[in-house]
Amino acid sequence: MMAKTEDKGLETLQVWQRAMAFAVKMCRQVLPLLPTQEKWSLIDQLRRSVQSIPANIAEGYGRFYYQESIRFCYIARGSLEETFSHITLAHRLNYLSDDVFQSLTSEIQEIRRMLNGYISFLKTSKRGVAEPGATIAIHEDLIPYHTEDFSEPES
Repeated sequence: MMAKTEDKGLETLQVWQRAMAFAVKMCRQVLPLLPTQEKWSLIDQLRRSVQSIPANIAEGYGRFYYQESIRFCYIARGSLEETFSHITLAHRLNYLSDDVFQSLTSEIQEIRRMLNGYISFLKTSKRGVAEPGATIAIHEDLIPYHTEDFSEPES
């Protein structure tokens, strides 16, 4: 029997490392730059979207079948684009300097590139496709759905 290759763990996944570092940077260095009146709107939305990026990469990593992993990477990519939209708004409202905005935009572009590469890898590797049960699908016969008329009879 052939030994299974040991999985090194989520923390070795470079795209997750980069997304996590970006989330930490945003929470520690960027969110404090925003005005307090944005605490319950822009700050909260930005915190949620940036934290969602590594969280969804991690959730996808934890799924065994590649289709699920890809789906969570798409969600992470959506959160990345949402984060970009929020920092663009913050920049246009003059909450972020041009230099900070350019730096964050460069990091987002790099994470986007890495995430797209990881998605391509998942699509070609098809992890879990040959495992027992991967091709099993449940098909159920449709059962007719009947309704009864509870309205009052016409007089």
